[in-house]
Amino acid sequence: METFESLVRAEFAPKNTYLNTASSGLLPARTVTALQEAARIRFEGSPLDPLFEDVEAARASFARLAGVPVARVAAGASVSSHSGVVAASLPAGAEVLTAEDDFTSVVNPFHARGDLKVRIVPLERLADSVRPDTALVAVSAAQSADGRIADLPALREAAREHGARTYVDFSQAAGWLTVDAESYDYTVSTAFKWLLGPHGAAFLVVPEDFGDLTPVLAGWVAGEIPWDSCYGPIAELAHSARRFDVSPALFTYTGVRHSLALMEELGVDAVHAHDLALADRFRAGLATLGHEPLPAPGSAIVSVPGLGGKQPELSAAGIEVSDRAGNLRASFHLYNTAADVDRLLDALSH
Repeated sequence: METFESLVRAEFAPKNTYLNTASSGLLPARTVTALQEAARIRFEGSPLDPLFEDVEAARASFARLAGVPVARVAAGASVSSHSGVVAASLPAGAEVLTAEDDFTSVVNPFHARGDLKVRIVPLERLADSVRPDTALVAVSAAQSADGRIADLPALREAAREHGARTYVDFSQAAGWLTVDAESYDYTVSTAFKWLLGPHGAAFLVVPEDFGDLTPVLAGWVAGEIPWDSCYGPIAELAHSARRFDVSPALFTYTGVRHSLALMEELGVDAVHAHDLALADRFRAGLATLGHEPLPAPGSAIVSVPGLGGKQPELSAAGIEVSDRAGNLRASFHLYNTAADVDRLLDALSH
């Protein structure tokens, strides 16, 4: 019987100490094999049907991870494009509440509209800042820069009290933190970070009634019968969230299908426990070195002020982390071990 450890070791063999999943995750071996097979289909001129089937399998897998029916999941290319659909559907003058220094792909489409009232507050004040004229609250579940986790239950209750919709980006959380998409109006997640997929795929979860969204990016794949929707205006949009799909990057979704299958096999709860144990080990080690990370309890992302400048020398030594505004950001995922944590701490001690 396979264990968490044996399954992970069968899929990953990094050549360095990789602690940068918050930027992009490593690809599992099964995903690399699937990508090679997908490329061969194109090389040989074989029918592309298996690749389109991969898109639907990936959609279904993400729906299970997000806890929603598959009919509520749209398959796209990026968080920013999904944010653009949400932004485009708001009436002129609507107030959008966002968190200070949240990730650009989440918030910029609302600013780009030019006719929305975008209000920015510190993350810890987000729920308290919802008011009766707030139309939408947009926030990342876990902050990219420092790993802070939003108080989503408080936000949900505040939004419900004032009649505001919620848009939550789980890109820095899906894969190690449970995604309860049912509790929010719209959620989004890219697949190339903690979900271990290739770049170029992102999922949008919408309400059963589509939540007043307009499919402004709809192309042929958004039709109820895609192959009958290739020319002229779409006569009948998909009856599901697929009406918000954009033409899929087929190789990418083939990879995502297999990466998500691995995540389902491992289980988010097991990954969560593994990742947080390593993050807490790193925090404890930092304390012995006299460093204090930015507060982000319960997060797999740890950001340390003043150490970002060490990123180039750490990379040269085979340790991959990020420099975010002068802060060293380390992120811990299922392929990391205690030895990885200790190697980073040892490097920081010199």
